[in-house]
Amino acid sequence: MRQEQSIAVAFHRQSNIVKNEYQIRLYASIDACRFLLHQGLSFCGHDETEASTNRENFLEMIKYTADQNDSVRNVVLTNAPQNHQMVATGIQKDIARCFAQEILQNILKEFQNIFFSLMVDESSDVSGKEQMAVVLRFVDSAGNVKERFIDVVHVMETSSLSLKSAIDSLFANHGLSLMKVRGQGYDGASNMKGEFSELKTLIMNENESAYYVHCFAHQLQLALVAVARKHVNIADFLI
Repeated sequence: MRQEQSIAVAFHRQSNIVKNEYQIRLYASIDACRFLLHQGLSFCGHDETEASTNRENFLEMIKYTADQNDSVRNVVLTNAPQNHQMVATGIQKDIARCFAQEILQNILKEFQNIFFSLMVDESSDVSGKEQMAVVLRFVDSAGNVKERFIDVVHVMETSSLSLKSAIDSLFANHGLSLMKVRGQGYDGASNMKGEFSELKTLIMNENESAYYVHCFAHQLQLALVAVARKHVNIADFLI
């Protein structure tokens, strides 16, 4: 019985050590992700091998943390189990996704029982996939105009029906109502102008109070850029 008890105690002690080491590795990865996300820095690079002189931001941040703390250095990177280092790209994405969800939940609390405007822009990412960026604009209780980035949604195509379906799905997932929209705005100088015009109509068919406001600011920007390219004095003035 004593032998069995000693084995159980030893196993429990070992289990606690493993749990503690796991938590240290996890917190180190979370802290590195938090810092990089806050600074708007990239995570990965082209060469993250141990022979590289620069293993890019995420791994270098873990390494820096380890250099400052012995308890971290003893359980991360090469001192961690090969299958349990908590630094894989998938782990980084999961942690970043968790941060995004927490931030988004706090943002959505601002939109409870208020009216807001919808701003949408479309572009293609580096892989050629079509994506739609969604921003909501509102006035807070203090009278301040605020804009909140909500999401980037991948769309199969950039037709007005596809964009409208993506917006409906996004609103449904986040508990937002199209009936609360009091304005909509899009890229006024985009090659998507026709599709955005149809999208505007589709939304107003459901909510006639979702007034469309043309994006004059972007057109002004394009005009200034065009003039500045031909007139050095204007370019110097704007700079």
